[in-house]
Amino acid sequence: MATVQLKNICKSYAKRETVHDINLTIEDHEFMVLVGPSGCGKSTTLRMIAGLEDITSGQLLIDGVDVTDTAPQKRDIAMVFQSYALYPHMTAYRNMAFGLMKTTRLSKAEIDARIREAAEILHITDLLDRRPKELSGGERQRVAIGRALVRQPKVFLFDEPLSNLDAKLRNRMRGELKRLHQELGLTVIYVTHDQIEAMTLGTRVAMMSKGQLQQVGAPMEIYMRPSNTFVATFIGSPEMGLVPCRSDGAGRIGHAAFGAGIDVGGELPDEVILGVRPEEISFVTAAAGMARGRVERTELIGAEALVEVALGADRVVVKSPVALAPEAGSEVGLDFDLSRARLFHAGTGQAIASEA
Repeated sequence: MATVQLKNICKSYAKRETVHDINLTIEDHEFMVLVGPSGCGKSTTLRMIAGLEDITSGQLLIDGVDVTDTAPQKRDIAMVFQSYALYPHMTAYRNMAFGLMKTTRLSKAEIDARIREAAEILHITDLLDRRPKELSGGERQRVAIGRALVRQPKVFLFDEPLSNLDAKLRNRMRGELKRLHQELGLTVIYVTHDQIEAMTLGTRVAMMSKGQLQQVGAPMEIYMRPSNTFVATFIGSPEMGLVPCRSDGAGRIGHAAFGAGIDVGGELPDEVILGVRPEEISFVTAAAGMARGRVERTELIGAEALVEVALGADRVVVKSPVALAPEAGSEVGLDFDLSRARLFHAGTGQAIASEA
């Protein structure tokens, strides 16, 4: 496997810059997930690593070797596409063998051994004689992954490989990809817009927005300590509640729903945003809470309920046991777990702790 370094990588189309100054290192055996909304530049970044898009400026290194202008076939990478990209007239076996036959000098016996080994790892040995039209979506994706595995490349690239699968199959394939990474020690760069995939698969996650990196870190680090309000609301389902507040400059924040205000400590700017996740809010009596609000609606999701509470013009969602969920229209009190609450600068959206 290998390390991959992106140094000041930029991509422009007709003077319009779509990827801005990306600096990122993917370590050997790491599962790095690039995640963000559609159009944020994550797939373009992956395609530049693959050599399918030219790099406008910057430097790309694989194992310390500059491959910025190296042809794709000489970068020792393999890519799995969203569309599977299988040859419809070839069997699964031939699809997996074709690249090796065209680009290597391996003997037929060596190619066969690689295909049989990959098929066993992916549990598709009994599918090798079938054509793509005879396979389910999940089976086609396994064949596409097998085609990459037999290459034995330094780096595996995945471009939203599960987006065409139904929810149940996506869950199963996420588990398979996690297993493959752990068992084989692969170096993986994986693109998705699905924050659940990012959180469950990545050893580290790189959050992107508008062509720029927003934050890079372990999934739970990003979940617990988002660097700005974009990351805070993108990662987590339901998203983090953001409540604009005024500060007295001495560690106390106020809002129309807070009554006497809430003491959070520290020196703060005049205007801040309080960020709290649904599981960090609890219901109390209307008279006893840090804040007072009105229940707008309740969604039952099995053993838990998601309760939307209006705090004046602002909204937060509370995750609650079904038995404790109040009815719509109820006046409720809310307590916040201030040991986990975050504060953001109202003007920049940046986490206040990160500005120090």
